[in-house]
Amino acid sequence: MRDDYITMQDGGYWIGESRVALDSVVYRFLEGLSPESIAESFPVLTLEQVYGAITYYLAHRATVDAYLQAHDVDYATFRQQLRARYPRPSQRLDALRHPAEVLRA
Repeated sequence: MRDDYITMQDGGYWIGESRVALDSVVYRFLEGLSPESIAESFPVLTLEQVYGAITYYLAHRATVDAYLQAHDVDYATFRQQLRARYPRPSQRLDALRHPAEVLRA
């Protein structure tokens, strides 16, 4: 199996020499999007690269899932820190994203 569709750089997985993270393709694949739809979402990727990324994921699923889970935890922690540091902008964003919930509060 070819693994050259994916490169590891700066602690992340990237598709070839592009700036598209493997995460982006994997999450869309897990949402049920077809490789063709994923390729349309990322015009810099060829359909072959998308299939290569999905194949890489399926062949290394445990490793990539652990990587994604670790980054989800990192992101959640980072987001909480930002919300604590900048409460007003966070409240404004919440109001824009969920206006009905803000009105009930």
